[in-house]
Amino acid sequence: MTSRTSLSSWQALLEHAENNKQVHLNQLFADDSERFDKFSIKLPNLLLDYSKNLVTEETMAKLVTLAQECDLEAWREKMFNGDKINRTEDRAVLHSALRNRAKSPFLLDGINITEQVEDTLAKMKAFSISVREGHWCGYSGKRITDIVNIGVGGSNLGPQMVTEALKQYSDNSLNVHYVSNVDGTQIADVLRPLNPEKVLFIVSSKTFTTTETMTNANTARDWLIASSFDEKAVLKHFVAVSANTENAVDFGIDQENIFDMWDWVGGRFSLWSAIGLPIALDLGFDKFIELLEGAHEMDLHFQQTSLRDNAPVILALLSVWNCTFLGAQSQAILPYDQSLHMLSAYMQQAEMESNGKSVTWDGAPVDYPTVPSIWGELGINGQHAFYQYLHQSNNVVPADFIGSVQSVTPVKGHHETLMANFFAQTQALMTGVNEAQVRADLKAKGRTDSYIDKVAPHKVHKGNRPTNTILLKRLEPKSLGSLIALYEHKIFVQGIILQICSFDQWGVELGKGLANKISEELYSGHINQDHDSSTRELIKYYQADKT
Repeated sequence: MTSRTSLSSWQALLEHAENNKQVHLNQLFADDSERFDKFSIKLPNLLLDYSKNLVTEETMAKLVTLAQECDLEAWREKMFNGDKINRTEDRAVLHSALRNRAKSPFLLDGINITEQVEDTLAKMKAFSISVREGHWCGYSGKRITDIVNIGVGGSNLGPQMVTEALKQYSDNSLNVHYVSNVDGTQIADVLRPLNPEKVLFIVSSKTFTTTETMTNANTARDWLIASSFDEKAVLKHFVAVSANTENAVDFGIDQENIFDMWDWVGGRFSLWSAIGLPIALDLGFDKFIELLEGAHEMDLHFQQTSLRDNAPVILALLSVWNCTFLGAQSQAILPYDQSLHMLSAYMQQAEMESNGKSVTWDGAPVDYPTVPSIWGELGINGQHAFYQYLHQSNNVVPADFIGSVQSVTPVKGHHETLMANFFAQTQALMTGVNEAQVRADLKAKGRTDSYIDKVAPHKVHKGNRPTNTILLKRLEPKSLGSLIALYEHKIFVQGIILQICSFDQWGVELGKGLANKISEELYSGHINQDHDSSTRELIKYYQADKT
């Protein structure tokens, strides 16, 4: 397989990056009064402004040429057609089929998966209405008041991020809780105040064997049975989202209460499926459908729009430009909306689990930087925590700033202050302030020359820090669906450009396997002497102090 580095467009970008190292964003804006119009995309639910990146029209042309030489459009078609682009697991990648609101038939291996999706959605609708209206009751006949979702990774982060982001749209008829950590503290804290007669558990695990999930599920089952004195109570208080019906039934869940998952949906792209059941229960099924509609709109934009004006493509190409060609090693996700406080964590998994790889599709070592590490926090909190690093560190960290034009909770004066900071930070990261400006400012404030000499170097900001700005008109189910799908498609495009498989996670599997072996040793007390000395001695230290 031909290495990406041998492409003429790749070589042209290497040369272009080298020739433009000294370019400053301030100069780019000074030279072009129409820069914003040239480097922004307006969609029905959001605006993407990428003008504060170190790019010119020449840069973008070269990046689009790279995408074309990587056959991006053909790969996009393969994904939407159901080709098995998850090469290492021989699977299709069709999370977009989960939100296909056109409901057009789609055959995969001879099966119309649109029918499967619609059947599952109908089942989710009936179930969510039954629980929300009080028709589904617990073992004692009492109405369900609390939902506890038990999952980990994509089975937890996706639905939790969405229900947190859209909590203003909930009627609060149900309280939704999430348990993902196998540390017993979390499930104990969640269960302690709840009434077992009024709790419904959702166990979300594709295989129904995930250690963390099943450990928590078994604890929840024991807690319920201890209250009801009847194992049959599980039938009234547990449902499952899984591809492993047999294991779920063995656990005690009625087969009618098992919602399907499919191997063509990866966990971190699964909130659109029955994994999103907590969303439908919390917000109501109609709001869940609005979420799907917003994602579908982004799917259509991604499929039908030219590469140069395609928001997911542009975000991906900018990531490749900033990381692979300009050397940025991390990227910050900075929401300026309290409701999006989990978005950074969600994006961390979505991108790093997808594209944190070091071999190409055919298993050859990747000989270029791939994707940055993703991190972030609510913007206002970050300003008083790590923005110092963003502004003055030697390491340049590109950042995505995400905000809303309208607040979902308008409190007089608050949103204006929030957004003033939002706009100011991207401007400050771009413009910086040089020593001459610092000295002039201090002089105007009456400072002495000796004070100015001492302080001026510390107040210099070089600026030239790239940012993207994503502005939603308002955070609501539809716009959130579009935002999430925007990043999902960005991740796909990154993988194609970088020639890595975005849809497996073998690094995760390695850790799981080792943990299972060590778990047996912790229970048995027998330590495998084949461990390295550090691991062996740590286990011995743990066992000695535990007893």
